[in-house]
Amino acid sequence: MNSIQTSRFLKNAFIADAVASGAIGALHLARPQAVTGLLNLPEALLQGTGLFMVVYVLMLAGLAASRTLWRPLALFVVVGNVLWALASIDILVLGMVAPSALGEAYVVVQAIATLGFAWLQYIGVKKSLPVAGAAASMRTV
Repeated sequence: MNSIQTSRFLKNAFIADAVASGAIGALHLARPQAVTGLLNLPEALLQGTGLFMVVYVLMLAGLAASRTLWRPLALFVVVGNVLWALASIDILVLGMVAPSALGEAYVVVQAIATLGFAWLQYIGVKKSLPVAGAAASMRTV
């Protein structure tokens, strides 16, 4: 009984994350040189995260459109967001990048927002009811 009926709250959390991630991904891919100049973050980092965001947004759209989900998959997204936020802070703390002050703020704000999405998605999973019966596993993503 690991399947859940995707709650409206969880769908909305996935959609909000997809919109924000899509905007950031588009910015990173469309204007990497301009963003690099402004934030002093490596262009390769921006392009890599931009490409990841494209795939991530597609996954979130699929999850948001699903009536039922495998609960561990939904929790995987939550854990992934927490790890993304921690990795974002780590690149600053460990000196892996040397961003401008605006770049530091950008990384910290997106990390905080990512933790916010993780929290909303976790609440959404908790609000999602379990699916009963073996037929439920046939409808999961």
